[in-house]
Amino acid sequence: MNRRNFFNTAAFSAVAAASVSKVAMAGLPEVALMTSTDTASPLSPPNGQPYNPVVTLNGWTLPWRMNNGVKEFHLVAEPVVREMAPGFKAHMWGYNGQSPGPTIEVVEGDRVRIFVTNKLPEHTTIHWHGQRLPNGMDGVAGLNQPAIPVGKTFVYEFVARRPGTFMYHPHADEMTQMAMGMMGFWVTHPKLDKAGKHPQIDNVDRDFVFLLNAYDIEPGSMTPKIMTMTDFNLWSWNSRIFPGIDTLNVHKNDKVRIRVGNLTMTNHPIHLHGHEFVVSGTDGGPTQKSSRWPEVTTDVAVGQMRQIEFLADEEGDWAFHCHKSHHTMNAMGHDVPTLIGVDHRGLVKKLQKSIPDYMVMGERGMADMGQMEMQIPDNTAPMMTGKGPYGGVEMGGMFSMLKVRKNQAPGDYKDPGWYQQPAGTQAYEWTGALPDTKRQTSANSAEKPATGTAKTAPSTEVQIRKPAASGGHSGHSGH
Repeated sequence: MNRRNFFNTAAFSAVAAASVSKVAMAGLPEVALMTSTDTASPLSPPNGQPYNPVVTLNGWTLPWRMNNGVKEFHLVAEPVVREMAPGFKAHMWGYNGQSPGPTIEVVEGDRVRIFVTNKLPEHTTIHWHGQRLPNGMDGVAGLNQPAIPVGKTFVYEFVARRPGTFMYHPHADEMTQMAMGMMGFWVTHPKLDKAGKHPQIDNVDRDFVFLLNAYDIEPGSMTPKIMTMTDFNLWSWNSRIFPGIDTLNVHKNDKVRIRVGNLTMTNHPIHLHGHEFVVSGTDGGPTQKSSRWPEVTTDVAVGQMRQIEFLADEEGDWAFHCHKSHHTMNAMGHDVPTLIGVDHRGLVKKLQKSIPDYMVMGERGMADMGQMEMQIPDNTAPMMTGKGPYGGVEMGGMFSMLKVRKNQAPGDYKDPGWYQQPAGTQAYEWTGALPDTKRQTSANSAEKPATGTAKTAPSTEVQIRKPAASGGHSGHSGH
């Protein structure tokens, strides 16, 4: 989507500052709404100080108007419907038609005025997470301001005092409102010197942002369970789950920046395949260049932001994901027993007499779950899913791909399709003879089997000891 189409699309309704009448300038800024879940093209600044805009993964940037040197934005807190993946939608709360809300982009030194209209069924506020600002603009209900009543509009105004990557979210009935998806990103671009540079913040070719969020939505339902504290079943990036998360598409040898904010209830080790990166920024601003070191995984704790940068110099389709394995799966039951190695054959035949469609699950591992065409409730995402060029990816949740191509044009963010590995550079099946197995039978290196002799491993001995009745467990004697 190019910038012209971005402004003309039916999913987006906004009035550019140049076309706003003097009468309109005296009132509220127009409300920009987004209904698409596609990654929008970067919004180049039509006025104000220049900067290199970011790309919000499966999201968009909020337009503004200039009013006597002040950048004015309009956020509307409201119930929304968010498509988390194809065929799966959720009832959430968000801003301007989406959850998360739109990214706000400004430049260091800008005076910013944000109008916040409350269309929720209860009061709300907005806290500008990580910002330096007057105490009365910090957004904590009851502490810094009265809460914004239903149907009312409040105004926040302050100067963007330092460059960095920040977040915004309510600080009123926070547990409910954040569990329902109310959050968004804020980027303050640095003020550059006459040479167009900053001592700690490098210029990059591609700049991506997204939020980490988590939900507990029962299969077949649409509304998150707001009382869940830790046992979430959907782990998402910008309220999208794989395979609904767009890929990050870059040109080979682009310098790439990715900003990740965490508003879930746990930490996330974010891992990139095929490249090393440095952590170039946190919530507190850019890190000193002398303090950076190469990494392939960085942990993003609760309420934190981590900004990574790297040179995309390896072509291919590279996995990019949270390294907590259950965070790369979709709605799953956490109380399912482990059935690996259990022989179901006799039981299956008996169960199928009463339940003809009964299928065995988990006796060989969970990969079968991604291959079976078993029926699931409506409006439910499969637990393990996604197709690649060579079969099932068997992922979900917080998983996407970095696609690096030498023919990806500057400014082109379209998915280039699957990478074709050059001949001789892909893993393949060995079809030759296999050597005899040599098994060491003891930790003592002197006790080794004779060359060419395969010894059978001894059977595992299992001893079970039940507690005696006199040992304080008399209530268990019948088990």
